[in-house]
Amino acid sequence: MKKLLLASAATLALAGVANAEEVKIGILLGFTGPLESITPNMAAGAELAIAEVNKAGTLLDGATVSSVRADSTCVDAAAATASGERLVTSDKVNGIVGADCSGVSGAVLQNVARPNGVVMISPSSTSPALSTAEDDGLFFRTAPSDARQGEVIADVLKERGISSVAISYTNNDYGKGLADSIQSAFEAAGGTVTISAAHEDGKADYSAEVAALASAGGDMLVVAGYVDQGGKGIIQASVDTGAFDTFFLPDGMYGDSLIEAIGSPLDGSFGTVPGTDSDGAQTILDMAAEAGFDGTSSYVAEDYDAAALMLLAMQAAGSSAPADYKGKIMDVANAPGEKILPGELARGLELLKAGEDIDYVGATNVEMIGSGESAGSFREFTITDGKAVTDRFR
Repeated sequence: MKKLLLASAATLALAGVANAEEVKIGILLGFTGPLESITPNMAAGAELAIAEVNKAGTLLDGATVSSVRADSTCVDAAAATASGERLVTSDKVNGIVGADCSGVSGAVLQNVARPNGVVMISPSSTSPALSTAEDDGLFFRTAPSDARQGEVIADVLKERGISSVAISYTNNDYGKGLADSIQSAFEAAGGTVTISAAHEDGKADYSAEVAALASAGGDMLVVAGYVDQGGKGIIQASVDTGAFDTFFLPDGMYGDSLIEAIGSPLDGSFGTVPGTDSDGAQTILDMAAEAGFDGTSSYVAEDYDAAALMLLAMQAAGSSAPADYKGKIMDVANAPGEKILPGELARGLELLKAGEDIDYVGATNVEMIGSGESAGSFREFTITDGKAVTDRFR
């Protein structure tokens, strides 16, 4: 009889393991395209949070979490939509971290997420238009809107004594939205925008675009583009022709690959990228280093926070179904509650399971506003001796 009882207990234990839920998180980022040099680190950031939750082993009474990567291309809405459809219909993900670039995020939101009721948390889509997009409560972002970035950039320019700028922007939702935001804020602060002109990605020669920018003039050139695409081409053509020698680099232009490509002529240029000097910001750098990837790369922290928020919201809802947990994301992101930093996801899960409130501070000092986007903090930097040196946080 004793052996029979032991056998029954073992069978029940094995059945519990067999019946443990598998949660799938889609990671929809531009593994090809104009941000491909920073995307591997972004994905690693999200997967760092997933690994942490798996190590805890307590999500939804023992659920395991796996990631499924898919390519957004950053710029091809049709390709991103197809990738999103595969994540939902074939891979049957419970949520999507992504997309990365604003245009493809908007396309996936309207064509995939809304029709299928799937939650998206973008780590890097910053177009102001996404703040008011119809989303059925499914779309969130751990990156701040470019409406906020435009104000910060205007402040930086004025404080550094820049009175006039030319703007070159990539011809898509991200570029146009950011350029408009910069122009509006800079002119409101008394600055002059001599020209705001679009450039297309993928061209071999940007001399015509740079000639028009140079003709308009300005103290410096603001390049609202992509680090591995047309933005780099505009800067290189400007350097080659002597049209401009100082550049402002917003978030899409932040990356080691640009510094390596342009070299010493980039020294003295400056810019902004989302970031904070919080305890969580340092912790994520240490965690990334231990995991073997570069935590200083753009949007690593935002990716970690996106995945962490999604999983903590599932625990708060007691369900991995998007219809159940979408309403908990703002709750776990904001006060009141016990503050949770990177590396403390196990404690967050335990508190939620016990019915307690948490305030997920995360790696980026998370505070969700509006319909679900980051309030926004930025790191100001200057390229000095071939490195992006932090000047201050705003």
